[in-house]
Amino acid sequence: MSPAQSPYERALGDAAFGHGGLHPRLRAYFSAIPDGMRGVGHGTFDTVGTPRRWLRPVLRAFIDDDVVFPIWERDVPFTVVNVSSVEAGQPAVVGERTFHFESGDRVMRDLISVTALGLVDTLGSRRRLRAAFHARVVEGALLLQSTRVEVRLWGRYVRVPRMLAPRVELEERFCDSDDRQHVSVLLSVPLIGRVYEYSGSFRYKLNTTRHD
Repeated sequence: MSPAQSPYERALGDAAFGHGGLHPRLRAYFSAIPDGMRGVGHGTFDTVGTPRRWLRPVLRAFIDDDVVFPIWERDVPFTVVNVSSVEAGQPAVVGERTFHFESGDRVMRDLISVTALGLVDTLGSRRRLRAAFHARVVEGALLLQSTRVEVRLWGRYVRVPRMLAPRVELEERFCDSDDRQHVSVLLSVPLIGRVYEYSGSFRYKLNTTRHD
């Protein structure tokens, strides 16, 4: 049985998530996905990665975790696949974003859940990183800002000190004029500034088959 509410619904509450809050098309995207179905989107990222060449060797350390990639490309086709799950008895969403880079496909994996920290994104195939977010709705768009970043060491998550912790900002909005969902993610670090980003747009639907 699918969870009655998605983690986004629980984090935002009925007033922000419901009528008068999120754009109707975003409500459909962030609602719980029924059993036996998955959400599938196809689109293009205008930019992916970092234009700072000196940062790419640092990002390379995370390439096997399926989190970030040491690259800077424009007009990157991508596919997103979301399925509902349950994590520690709470509703969750498992997501895979496949970036079709010129050098080949790379997949970013994450798990969105609700914990005592609020809305939490656990990143990568090995789940070594996670971030807690403050979620709000502004003019129909969903805005997420990280409030806490943790790294898993010796089997437990340890908080990264605030003065060192990366800051993650995400915006999801729907544009009626082009009938597309737009997403923007920005990762910045204290004293350095912007270190990683991707932004673009896509179209999304629920699908009951394994082929799109």
